[in-house]
Amino acid sequence: MSMLGVGATPTNIIDVKAPNTFIWGLQDNSAADSGRVQDSNDTMYKNRTSQKRKIQLSWLGPSREETSTILQAFNPEYVFVRYPDSMSGVEEIREFYVGDRSSPVKIWTINNKRYESVSFNLIER
Repeated sequence: MSMLGVGATPTNIIDVKAPNTFIWGLQDNSAADSGRVQDSNDTMYKNRTSQKRKIQLSWLGPSREETSTILQAFNPEYVFVRYPDSMSGVEEIREFYVGDRSSPVKIWTINNKRYESVSFNLIER
């Protein structure tokens, strides 16, 4: 089993080639009334309303076929992803949407068609 899986439902997850870069992150979402107060200490009120995972992924030097497979797997508006969660310490399945994707071309000759990378972020729904 790969470290990363993706699917349209939590029970329909397929393995995806392990990325070269996997960066786990946690984002705090704050209430609209959060911010600094103009007092003698410039007190900051965070007012966290929720926390969401953010995962940065990249694959280096993928072939044309690998690039296509990765991009198609993460193309739906929302996807369920199986991944190792740094905070819980276990493998989890959560629903994410995918940020902007990029895949710059590295070399494109007759017998060697490679991309420099495929990269994007997953943001928890």
